[in-house]
Amino acid sequence: MKIIVLGAGVIGVTSAWYLAKAGHEVTVIDRQQGPAQETSFANAGEVSPGYSSPWAAPGIPLKAIKWMFQRHAPLVLQPRLDMHRLGWMARMLANCTNSAYAVNKSRMVRIAEYSRDCLDELRAETGIHYDERLQGTLQVFRKPEQMDGAAKDIEVLRADGVPFEVLDRAGCVAAEPGLAGSADRIVGGLRLPGDQTGDCFKFTGNLAEMAKALGVTFRWGVDIQALEAEGGRISGVVTNQGRLVADRYVLALGPHSPKLVRHLGLKLPIYPLKGYSLTIPIEDEGRAPVSTVMDETYKVAITRLGGRIRVGGLAEIAGYDLSLNDRRRATLAKSVGELFGGAGDPEKAVFWTGLRPMTPDGTPIVGATPIPNLYLNTGHGTLGWTMSAGSGRVLADLISGRRPEIETDDLGYARYVRGAKPASAGALRPAEA
Repeated sequence: MKIIVLGAGVIGVTSAWYLAKAGHEVTVIDRQQGPAQETSFANAGEVSPGYSSPWAAPGIPLKAIKWMFQRHAPLVLQPRLDMHRLGWMARMLANCTNSAYAVNKSRMVRIAEYSRDCLDELRAETGIHYDERLQGTLQVFRKPEQMDGAAKDIEVLRADGVPFEVLDRAGCVAAEPGLAGSADRIVGGLRLPGDQTGDCFKFTGNLAEMAKALGVTFRWGVDIQALEAEGGRISGVVTNQGRLVADRYVLALGPHSPKLVRHLGLKLPIYPLKGYSLTIPIEDEGRAPVSTVMDETYKVAITRLGGRIRVGGLAEIAGYDLSLNDRRRATLAKSVGELFGGAGDPEKAVFWTGLRPMTPDGTPIVGATPIPNLYLNTGHGTLGWTMSAGSGRVLADLISGRRPEIETDDLGYARYVRGAKPASAGALRPAEA
């Protein structure tokens, strides 16, 4: 089949790779001049299935209120009247229960664990390199109550058969020697030996080149203006370079996905959560992290990427604003400085921000829609890199009529909106919504 993939971030490129491997004729279109130029460009760098957890968790509403008065809060809500945001937040709050958290985390871990396995297979098959490390990840706790709060996550990890280690202070330093100078700041940690790290931007660029060798066509600088529909099916994509036609269409536009399909009767509950990162050159190897260290206090990941340290995290609910906020930079610098002081100079860092496509339950939306030839691979939130290979493989299986290797019924659009109306005949534009 001829398939058009909309979006060339890590999700779009992995989708294209697996679709091409399945024998399809694939074209990827993106408004940028190359792959992974937006959300996938400078993320935290961790491939962490075990830490795949929804932001919607018990106690988050109360914590969010407290964070409003903290300078270095992990979650920031910018005041703005936005009905889409209010609706999304209401759904997120409804998921802040013990039962919902257990269900959501379990399915997130399922797709993330599978994705890690797919990434292992892809790496073995292709020899792809991306500053990868296979040395596990460590979540460090600065307060005893954080250790106690990890109990619910440990229950899910145990139930899903995910290997883990609960470490005391000395155990954390043994796993990450760079923490020796800050040992008095931590009380313990949770280590996941099966987790990995790597540069998502490098991976996506290298995989795109390999996909070209399989026959995938990439078209850059293409502004996607609208999806046309006729007879209840997508009939074409209107772009600044003309109208493009295929048998199947895959929507992988991250936080920009909802507005492209709203006029088709699809209401994707995806909202952009703004994240930030610093990329710091390593100046002292002995003080640098070995792999990824998650600072639970600030919800910040500190990752070793070759000769660099990537410090990424935070969540700012600010719509599609991409301005850089110096206060967020200060929080990232504070976290890495307190845990790995002297490893590198934050003043020499490259400061970046990007938008994560977050669903209210944390789980991505992967699979079919009520429109027969339109498929979704979007809504991965902060875990696009972690879930990318598995999501692309699942999507390719579904489009190809194969049964995926994991359960996927609860990953699709139907869990949000049942009986959505198909597109009506004729050319539809977002302006007509």
